[in-house]
Amino acid sequence: MKLLGALVMTLFLLSPHIAFARASEEAHLAVMIQSVATLADQGNFESLEKLFAAEVEVDYTSAFGGEVELKSPKVLMTQWASVLPGFDATQHTISNIQTSVTGKTATGQADVVADHHIEGAMWRITGSYDYRFVLNAERWEITHMRLNAGSEKGSRDLIGKAVKRASENPTSYLIRQQTVQTVRNFLEALEVKDMEKFAEVWAEDAVQDMPYSPQNFPKRVVGKANLIELYKAWPTITGQANFTDHLVVYPMQNPNMVFAEYKGAVEMISTGRQYNQIYGGLFHVENGKITLFREYYDPAPFQYAFGLDEASK
Repeated sequence: MKLLGALVMTLFLLSPHIAFARASEEAHLAVMIQSVATLADQGNFESLEKLFAAEVEVDYTSAFGGEVELKSPKVLMTQWASVLPGFDATQHTISNIQTSVTGKTATGQADVVADHHIEGAMWRITGSYDYRFVLNAERWEITHMRLNAGSEKGSRDLIGKAVKRASENPTSYLIRQQTVQTVRNFLEALEVKDMEKFAEVWAEDAVQDMPYSPQNFPKRVVGKANLIELYKAWPTITGQANFTDHLVVYPMQNPNMVFAEYKGAVEMISTGRQYNQIYGGLFHVENGKITLFREYYDPAPFQYAFGLDEASK
């Protein structure tokens, strides 16, 4: 009986702390719901992307028909970034937020009034949102988002206009995606020896700087034609190659620029040696074309793999 009494007393003493902890988590989830609206209106898709789980179920069927879709956060943000910045302004007013936590899962609901403006015209849709969350490594993530559409005011034609305007003047989120994809295209072209794809990534006046290249090897190559000439023997002197398994891209304030870290593992047919390298690369990309590639690498593995050490002897 004494043990049971002690257990009851312990639970009694802990219950306020448990309640306070749950209230704190529910408040955090409410802020997340509000942040989805605020960040979307601000066009801050980089921060918004981080609120979602690796896969999120999105349900807009009540407003637009179709089917419930399972998307990655990047795909979802790409879709939003292809529409919302095309409006002169959007305002998602969120109210009556309610959240409930059960262990490592949670739910949330909120009312919404969403206004979309272009050149004095407005489209408004009202309704509510349902959310589901999961606690992943001490971090809450949105796994489900459903719009329960209500009334509308104005014309949906504004959506089409917004899409057109967003494509003509893409937001930094979309530009940064194109920059990263161009860098990946460049490295993948080298991996598979696709020299046509390789040629497509360069601007006509592109520059590749190699400040640490060994003696008697160029430190700067200017122009697309000269870069194609520099790499033209690549398919015949190399076998299996990998540059993308350990690729890490660091975005910069300028969405046309990224710094990339990656490892190279290349079988050198010309020398029978293995070329293992760690690279750092500063890339500047305009309209999907590399204008500047400043490549940093250790010249010693380069000299060994290409047989320059033997040539010097």
